[in-house]
Amino acid sequence: MDRTPVWFMRQAGRSLPRYHELKGDRDLLELTRDPERAAQITALPLEYFPVDGAVLYADISTIFMGAGLEVRIEKGLGPVLPQPYDTAERIRSLRPFDPRDTLDFVLETIRLLTERLDVPVLGFVGAPFTLMTYMVESPRTRERWGTKTFMWREPALWDELMSFWSEHLIQFGRAQAEAGAGCIQLFDSWAGSLHPTDYRTGVLPYSRRILSGLADAGVPTINFATGNPALLPAMAEAGGDAVGLDWRIGIDEGWKVVGRDRAVQGNLDPVALLAGSEVAVRKAEEVLEAVAGRPGHIFNVGHGLLPQTDPEVVRAVVEGVHSFDLEEARSRRAARSSSTTEDGGPTP
Repeated sequence: MDRTPVWFMRQAGRSLPRYHELKGDRDLLELTRDPERAAQITALPLEYFPVDGAVLYADISTIFMGAGLEVRIEKGLGPVLPQPYDTAERIRSLRPFDPRDTLDFVLETIRLLTERLDVPVLGFVGAPFTLMTYMVESPRTRERWGTKTFMWREPALWDELMSFWSEHLIQFGRAQAEAGAGCIQLFDSWAGSLHPTDYRTGVLPYSRRILSGLADAGVPTINFATGNPALLPAMAEAGGDAVGLDWRIGIDEGWKVVGRDRAVQGNLDPVALLAGSEVAVRKAEEVLEAVAGRPGHIFNVGHGLLPQTDPEVVRAVVEGVHSFDLEEARSRRAARSSSTTEDGGPTP
């Protein structure tokens, strides 16, 4: 079927009424240790809207549990460790581990889902910079000043810590693919706080290492960071079969930056879903019109669904994306291209 695939980051969670029933009084990290319940929550969005993928219910800090670290999630702070890992002694206290063993509960969740669902399971790993914002400064600051000053002040230790997690993230991503995940997204929530030069020196080499390490895992990869369109050229250099675009840049402009040979994911502002179905569908159509029927587009929000989102609005957007006439959009794009050429201007 010739239609744009659609799924949403954070589609399984607080915006769904039945989520609270399934969750009970357990927190996210505790639930991830229960493969049956985590599988039920991962599949839950399909009861509300016909998305084309099931996004694994887990947290980017799950990898910390694999290393035996005592991580907890605090409201308003996110993942918190008992102590920061900002000295050579603490960093070197980390011991190698095999995610296939220590995080087998996540892999079992994927195995259960692949047996039950007709849509692919979308796995992910947290990108090392975002993980460091929880590890180097725990609890983290809003401006990530502790993480950035550590990166600048201790480049050798930064490399040691980033390298440790990069290698384990490769193995965790590969293990998810082996368990049946149909895609792996590298999720960098906080890289947008960086200047492009700092991203190139302190983040790009490790993101590239991870994405290169996943290249032969047999599934496509998505390279996603949010908050700073100026990072897109460097993100494109880092790799990934697709690049996730947030709403701070037009999707057509962003696609030109990362290259037409790449797929793109995005990029509806998640706040549009709070404005009601009519507005949200219109905003979604604006994204699709900008894409103009080009192959390689995955429709998504530019970050994640907000807790206040009405599932009925999400359903309306999904149905609107699925019913959007791609052939007509291609015809309009071809007509614009022809008109521009006839006028002596450049083709797009």
